Amino acid sequence: MPERKSYVSGTPNWVDLQTTDQAAAKQFYGELFGWKYNDLPVDEAGGVYSMATLKGSDVGAISPLGDQAAAGIPPHWNSYVSVDDIEATAAKVAGAGGTVIAPPFDVLDAGRMAVIQDPTGAVFELWQAKNHIGASLVNEPGAFSWSELITPDVPKAAAFYKQLFGWTSDTHTGQMPYTEFKIDGSSIAGAMNPPMPGIPPMWGIYFSTADTDATVAKAKSLGAAVFAEPMDIEPGRFAVLADPQGAMFNVIKMNEA
Repeated sequence: MPERKSYVSGTPNWVDLQTTDQAAAKQFYGELFGWKYNDLPVDEAGGVYSMATLKGSDVGAISPLGDQAAAGIPPHWNSYVSVDDIEATAAKVAGAGGTVIAPPFDVLDAGRMAVIQDPTGAVFELWQAKNHIGASLVNEPGAFSWSELITPDVPKAAAFYKQLFGWTSDTHTGQMPYTEFKIDGSSIAGAMNPPMPGIPPMWGIYFSTADTDATVAKAKSLGAAVFAEPMDIEPGRFAVLADPQGAMFNVIKMNEA
């Protein structure tokens, strides 16, 4: 269901980019995915949160990295999870082995958010909607389609997310084991060990595409780096990229059902 008007609690629902060059990032993703932008003021200094739209629907956002750059944090995509009661969810984090980096706070009249780190080190955001549910278009070319946890300890992470969100796990064994997280039997996210040394615990994101090879070629022409060239996996054909500022993301063309 590409168009969304609500999210079940515990479902990944939004992504946003924090970057060192907001204008350049907007141009890159605009040309790559066809995004247009609504710039929403966030402070008196003229800072804006650039809401990305596709076919008139919100699909993500781009904002400045700000003070995090001085702390050595590189440009990155954030992954959000929708919850019905953010206070109650945040209160469970410590007992489940995680850390509340930023306790729940209001984001104007859009919603209420918190920043959490799981016990393996991956950071994500909680979101309780007010006037903004998150992405209102998903699983369409140019729109967010999947969240994927990269962690050295999938079982430890799975136990944490089960306690926090009620996620169940289904692990596929093989050359590279892969775990699907589920709510009520529906797959909503994935998890795997780092595919190569040096990758820190993190939540990665996927955007849908109608043609993985063409999207990668276009991304290269726009200055992106390719970390994994297009390859076929069971769900479809995917690739791993970094935008010109260094933020990592994935693209995938899903196989026909």
